[in-house]
Amino acid sequence: MSTTSTLNKTSLLDDARWDSNIFTGQWQAGGGEPIAITEPATGDSLGTAGGASVEDVHRSATAAAAAQKQWAAMKPSERAAVLRRAGTLFEEHAKEIETWIVCETGGVPTKAALETHVAAAECFEAAALSTAPAGEVLTTDQPRWSFSRRRPAGVVSVISPFNFPLILSIRSVAPALALGNTVLLKPDPRTTVSGGVTIARIFEEAGLPAGMLHLLPGGGEVGKALTEAPEVRIISFTGSTAAGRLVGETAGKLLKRAHLELGGNNALVVLPGADLDKAASAGAFGSFLHQGQVCMTTGRHLVHESLKDEYIAKLSQKAKNLPVGNPAEDGIAIGPIIDAKQRDRIHSIVEDSTAKGGTVEAGGEFTDLFYSPTVISGITTENPAWTEEIFGPVAPVISFSTIEEAVAIINSSEYGLSVGVLGDVGLAMQIADQVDSGKVHINEQTVGDEANAPFGGVGDSGTGSRVGGPTANIESFTETQWLTVRSEIAPYPF
Repeated sequence: MSTTSTLNKTSLLDDARWDSNIFTGQWQAGGGEPIAITEPATGDSLGTAGGASVEDVHRSATAAAAAQKQWAAMKPSERAAVLRRAGTLFEEHAKEIETWIVCETGGVPTKAALETHVAAAECFEAAALSTAPAGEVLTTDQPRWSFSRRRPAGVVSVISPFNFPLILSIRSVAPALALGNTVLLKPDPRTTVSGGVTIARIFEEAGLPAGMLHLLPGGGEVGKALTEAPEVRIISFTGSTAAGRLVGETAGKLLKRAHLELGGNNALVVLPGADLDKAASAGAFGSFLHQGQVCMTTGRHLVHESLKDEYIAKLSQKAKNLPVGNPAEDGIAIGPIIDAKQRDRIHSIVEDSTAKGGTVEAGGEFTDLFYSPTVISGITTENPAWTEEIFGPVAPVISFSTIEEAVAIINSSEYGLSVGVLGDVGLAMQIADQVDSGKVHINEQTVGDEANAPFGGVGDSGTGSRVGGPTANIESFTETQWLTVRSEIAPYPF
């Protein structure tokens, strides 16, 4: 395996077994094109991952369906032990995994550390699902016992994106496994190691029986096969709204459940009287974390008219002072955009917004894949910088005069993932009670996630909270069965 010198040599990923191979319980050559892994900050090669073919997907789906019965029949404590070991391994190998995340995703070290921390937490939380109550005792008018019980759904396909590849894979993989399912995992090809190889290697070392987890990297045709495979009962998809619609349409036709966590154009509201220094700091973090490549990124800054000019000045100053460069170097806050296609899309929206009346207060420029943190003022709610999910480090700002106006502007978006409200808690609560959003954070910015909290959005942001915490996870990755028991065969009139 060829890697840059920044990658440390340790035992988990510095291992030839995954080089150019997929994982089906063992590492083997896939039928698809090998996937070249490139460091976006430098253009250097990080190695080659295996690519799966459609035929590989069908073979894995069949094998996973057969293996699932064995896994579901294991003692819950044994499944829990595998998940706990996986969580411990994420902690033990955190530094190595974080180095890969920095190099492969372009994220800064603190972002990488967040991913490994959450990955371990997801495994520990999932371990508890194995021994969680599996149903209810129901009342009945009949002389019998009546139960509602949860059973594993079967085979689960997990399709994850590039931006937070480890978190957005493991948050479905871990609970699905813990609840007795087998998993087919397709990470984004651009982050195959961080979002796929890492997880396969962790569970391999944790003692997960062969055949319970399959790593099948590839493009759209592989994702389509993972959705259509007859053995697959649930698809957990995280990605763009456009792609999610296709997954949901296909799943609906095939009578499968699709859990869709999609895009966002999230509003941060700055209320009258808010501390502007703290508000600008929160706004900068919300918009510029990981170059704005987060579904929960603050894409709309909605500031009370009495504070707008001062807020724009402070946010712009933050943007101008954030160091941009290779995240593997010390002191860097903003790394590269994932690839040129995404960078060009960001820049086209910025240029379109200025052509339609917006003013770039900071940024608006790029060198190679490094896009400067950008603040745009002077726009309306029809401006593309306001209406579109940019998925880049761009912070458009407009003002509002009343709480009613702020709520109307927030709810005018087709997306409904996350809202942050900064300032007076009483006013913030009024907004929280009226906005259509999967998450509302008072006196925090829009980006936030915890392994034990339900995660999801409404509208074009997806199909609601489908992962996070026992209630959402059990609902998402199990089926409900009604079971009755009589002391002897019931009498019938026939």
